[in-house]
Amino acid sequence: MREGRFSSAVSEIAQSQSQSVSFDRRLYRHDIAGSIAHASALASAGILTADEFEMIARGLREIENEIAAEKFVWDQSLEDVHMNIEMALTKRIGPAGAKLHTGRSRNDQVALDLRLYVREEIDQIVTRLRALQNALLLLAQKHYQVLMPGYTHLQRAQPIYFAHYLLAQLEAFERDHERLRDTRHRADVMPLGSGALAGSTIALNREAIAKALGFQRVTQNSIDAVSDRDFVADFLYSLAMIGIHLSRFSEDLILWSTSEFGFIEFSDAFATGSSLMPQKKNPDMAELTRGKSGRLIGNLVTLLTILKGLPSAYNRDLQEDKEALFDSVDTVRSALEVFSAMLPELTINRERMESSANDPQLLATDLAEYLVGKGVPFREAHAIVGKLAASGKQLNALSDEEFRAASNALEEDVHEVFDIRKALQRRSATGSPSPENIERQIARWRELLA
Repeated sequence: MREGRFSSAVSEIAQSQSQSVSFDRRLYRHDIAGSIAHASALASAGILTADEFEMIARGLREIENEIAAEKFVWDQSLEDVHMNIEMALTKRIGPAGAKLHTGRSRNDQVALDLRLYVREEIDQIVTRLRALQNALLLLAQKHYQVLMPGYTHLQRAQPIYFAHYLLAQLEAFERDHERLRDTRHRADVMPLGSGALAGSTIALNREAIAKALGFQRVTQNSIDAVSDRDFVADFLYSLAMIGIHLSRFSEDLILWSTSEFGFIEFSDAFATGSSLMPQKKNPDMAELTRGKSGRLIGNLVTLLTILKGLPSAYNRDLQEDKEALFDSVDTVRSALEVFSAMLPELTINRERMESSANDPQLLATDLAEYLVGKGVPFREAHAIVGKLAASGKQLNALSDEEFRAASNALEEDVHEVFDIRKALQRRSATGSPSPENIERQIARWRELLA
């Protein structure tokens, strides 16, 4: 690339700074697929003969096989994956290889590679996300009758079923699935043919290239096509949200595995010990997942910071999008695999969970709503029950006289309020933790994930 314009070689310091092949080489399959589609368009435009196209396509496939077999020698002096492959092709097949870049810039070439990569990785992550959701669903089905306290502010609040908690995680991960699906739609646009920023005089059939590569449509503005990284930012945001949901889930599991809670126990396969304390069993996989969510947020901020100061069209700063992207993809793929394998191995301590849930104070709201049913305004009922809760006695241990002293509306049937399972049965509104609602939700998820 330097032969015509430059009279001296690039300095070694600059070369070390500018090279990206050490990390963008993972785009080799996408780069080769794009080059074969581009070569086909060049052949259709009369730039390549049929024989030249066959030589190029065959040579590129041979290079792809060499890279996959780890026999390809990468050259950092050629800067990136694109030039490494093009130079290897030209050495292999001769002058025909030098025609491949006709009508193409690395600006639209890398934009294409990234879209192909993001599209593929979204599909891979969706598969792993579905595996995690299935693991959650199986756990909910297995333990759907287990009671536990629900928490707000990390204080016991109201009784729920453990399955209701697990179904809440399913909902969060389903939003992640929807975000990924939307991101894939925005990534599914073919930019090749946009050139450096103003297209090319070569009459390339962009729609044919898009069809060959499985894109639904082509970009409509060449400047935007080479500078757009919104789809990468969308993807990094989607991955960061998966990380946040996994982190919050991890936090719950870590707390519940402590001696103070004792609700769950991690399998030995997903825990570690202490280098000093022989008795310790630490939830390291959940802790690492919680910690790695920070990297995902950092990678998103890295890209947004790069993008915010760029003038229109392509700028070399965009080379810095890839390491953040690749790191987030690797991090989320690994975390989803760990959780999908770890959840089925959890030990659920039903006795400890239900003992903690069997606290009549958790039914204080039910008692207030009992009063509402007797015609007492809610704020007045709230104050009455608040005073009873502050008395220092368990609500279900209060005598009829003590109840009547608090309010004449507290009649003999008040004691029925303190049957936890009946209390949960009364929560019949859609989305509430009644057994019937949980069964309906499990059936819904079975159908959705089938």
